[in-house]
Amino acid sequence: MNMTTAPKTSTPSHPLIDIIHRLQAGGALLPDSPENVVEVVGILKSYGIVLDAYWKNLTYISEHQFLELFPFFKYFNGEVSLNKLLKHWWHDRINYEFAEYCMKAMLYHGGGKLDAYLDTPEFSDLAKQAIAAKLNGNFLMQGISNTFSEFLPEQIRQLAYYSALGQFWNVMSAMFLSLSDRYDQGEIKTIPDVVAHILAAVVQAANQPITYTVKIGDQNYDIIPKSAGLTFLMDTAVPYIEAVFFRSFPFMGTISYNAQACQISSDPSRFNYGALYADPLPIGGAGIPPTLLMQDMRHHLPDYLHQIYQRSPRGEENVRVLICVSFQKSMFCVTTAAILGLMPHPIDTTDPDQQHTNQAYLEAWMDRLADSRLPSMQVCDM
Repeated sequence: MNMTTAPKTSTPSHPLIDIIHRLQAGGALLPDSPENVVEVVGILKSYGIVLDAYWKNLTYISEHQFLELFPFFKYFNGEVSLNKLLKHWWHDRINYEFAEYCMKAMLYHGGGKLDAYLDTPEFSDLAKQAIAAKLNGNFLMQGISNTFSEFLPEQIRQLAYYSALGQFWNVMSAMFLSLSDRYDQGEIKTIPDVVAHILAAVVQAANQPITYTVKIGDQNYDIIPKSAGLTFLMDTAVPYIEAVFFRSFPFMGTISYNAQACQISSDPSRFNYGALYADPLPIGGAGIPPTLLMQDMRHHLPDYLHQIYQRSPRGEENVRVLICVSFQKSMFCVTTAAILGLMPHPIDTTDPDQQHTNQAYLEAWMDRLADSRLPSMQVCDM
């Protein structure tokens, strides 16, 4: 997308008017600076490595742990050994639980045609066929399934999200790792370069079909057939941003889940607990799910980024907090790509009506991001 300077038609009263102007001029939500570029590229390299492990495990669970009610070894990807088991118990491993946390956020908040498809008669029929094949000869489970008719279909709905998120992260992992490669080669020099790389990769994968098939015995069973018409951008990327970047779940221990306390809105559309809103300070504390992701990324930081963190006043003592800040910066770059990719008209349009529509679109985004970490990201220094 050509991101040249567009006329500034916003009203000066908007609190984030400078960010709107920067977007119209071809910039990003995150200010462009050498420090931000190093942080974003470095953390996305680490994130890409972690996502590579996450998507492979999600795919393994969806395909090889299908309707296993007690999947004790679901995090082993089919490679169970004493050494791996000891590392698992010692917690010397990738924290796949965070991948499931994101999957459950998508399942809970829904959105897109995947959410709608899982409530269709077509899905119900396909799920029943797979259930019948899986339970063939298992009279105990057949009795349980007949008694609780929605139990196993609901498990398959969840497994569909395992598969869909795995397919989404497969694309994103490759995108972030190639971004790092291009940075090392001197091709990525600015934050707009980062955004352009992400946007181009997302556009290229936009119509990639999202499908899900499991093998039971010698036969394949479609759960999400290609005929369902699900695609990467609108049915995984957009719902993921909505569920994980914006809504997510409140951190247990920091906000009461007691309905009488009224600390959580009863309206899911008013949830603002996602990655763009989360306070980095609790990161590193027990019971805070993103701590698992920050710990995983800590093990894969490029040396140049690790050295920057070590020069901070507290050094290694709060490295997870620093990783979280860098990660949020990178996610604002991904959000910028999403904003530009979904723009109703080209950012450089000269048509007044189209400019007005774009203006309203950008201001709506800024209204939603006003309470996020975005305002605090406008200072370039760490």
